[in-house]
Amino acid sequence: MNPSEFIAKWAPVQLAERAASQEHFIDLCRLLGQPTPAEQDATGAEFTFEKFTAVTGGVSAGALLSQVARRGKEKRTGPPLEMEKYG
Repeated sequence: MNPSEFIAKWAPVQLAERAASQEHFIDLCRLLGQPTPAEQDATGAEFTFEKFTAVTGGVSAGALLSQVARRGKEKRTGPPLEMEKYG
C-alpha cells in the first residue's frame, strides 16, 4: 500500500474508532512495510490486537493492546502508555 492508496481508503471512512481500528492498523503495517500482528506472532503470545486477561479480584477483562517499537534494541521513551479496557 502506498500513501495515496492509504489516504484514498481512509479519508472518507466514518466508522467508529473501535470498528475501524484493526483494519486501520493492518493498513498502517502495509504502508510502513512492517508485519501485521498475525504475520509476526501467529500465536498471539506477544503481538496481538486484543488479549483477554485476569485482573485483580479474578475478574476477566479484555484489553486493547498494541506493540510499540520493541524490535531489536529499540526502546520506547516518553510517558507510560494507557490501555483502554473493555469488559
